[in-house]
Order: sequence, then structure tokens, then C-alpha cells
Amino acid sequence: MSHRKRTVGWIAGGTLAVMAAGVTGCSGDSDPAADKEPTASSSSAADAENANKGKQKDGSSAQPSAGGRSTAEEAVAAWVTAVIKGEPKQACLLMGEPATDSSPARAGTAERCNSDDPEVRQMQDNLGEMRTSFMPKPPTDNPKVEVASVQPTGDKAVVPAEKVTVEGKTLDKIILSHSTGVEEGQLDVNMESTKIDDAWYVTNLDFNIG
Repeated sequence: MSHRKRTVGWIAGGTLAVMAAGVTGCSGDSDPAADKEPTASSSSAADAENANKGKQKDGSSAQPSAGGRSTAEEAVAAWVTAVIKGEPKQACLLMGEPATDSSPARAGTAERCNSDDPEVRQMQDNLGEMRTSFMPKPPTDNPKVEVASVQPTGDKAVVPAEKVTVEGKTLDKIILSHSTGVEEGQLDVNMESTKIDDAWYVTNLDFNIG
């Protein structure tokens, strides 16, 4: 049976806990990481945030907003780092929603991510649930996250979990190591990043079991 969950967007935040609960459990250690060459990394969400400070718009280059990153790989690396570090507000700033027929694209803002909006609180609680599934073994509060290069299509890019490494282990293997009743080859996780206002944000998590 196949279960596909699309999460991370504001209105989809409620499905995040369902996804996390569906794979979190007890099983063996994760397999060795696949041999991939990373092109973007984030040793901590704070480091990634500081890296954006001072990037002022000078007319020749656009400035990413408080949460956005200059590439899809950097956005995903910083977001995964924030999730593992247990920093939901930082993760929120790195998230966004692509434009639809009925609404424009929007990115996470400090005002929204620090608000008491029930939708935001639910999303942040759900990110806490996801932390367990993303945590490598042994656990760490300061993960080294790297993302291999991906080819964007226009203003969108898809980053498979197998292209994300945390402490040298691929994220798909880490998620699998925390799962119960899920075998290798049954798990397919992809993170979507979208360019919004000249910066890249994580806009979707495509999670398929089956």
C-alpha cells in the first residue's frame, strides 16, 4: 500500500505529525552513506543565518530575505539542520509556499514564525516530531548537513533525501533506521525548494511509503 504525504507548507502542516509517526520507531542502525559529492552544507542553522547577514542589495545582486538562501541546496541544508537542532522557528523562516492559481507565493517571515497563530504552532510542533526521524546515530545537537548538487527546473528544484547527508549518513537511510515495518526500497522522500523573491525556500516534502 502506498501513502503519499505532501507537507511543510503552512496549510499542510497538520499532516507532518502523521508522516513522522508513520516511520518513527525502533529498528537497526542505518546503512553506510552513499558515495555522493556535496555542494552545499550547513554545520548549524545559526551559521547559515549569519552567513546571510551583510548580504545587502547593491543593485547588482539580490539579497535573500531573513530565511531564504541563495541556492536550493543551501535552503535544504539549512532547513534539515534546523529540524535536527530542534529550532522550529528557524526552520519556519526557511519554509515557504509556492504560488497557486488563487494565491501568490509567500515565504516564512519573522512576524509569522514568531506568532501565536494556531497554524504556525501546529507546524512547529510537527517539526519537533520530525526531528526524531531526521536524527542520525549517535544523536547530535550540532549536525553537519551536506546536500549534493541538483538541477533546478526554473524556480523549482527537487532534492531527494539520498542527496542529503547528515554526519556522513544519507537522510533516507537515517529515516529508514528509525522506522518500523518499512524496508529499504519502500521509502521515497524528496524535498522541494522554490525560489521566492530571489531566495530559495523549502516548500514541500514528498514522502512516499509503499
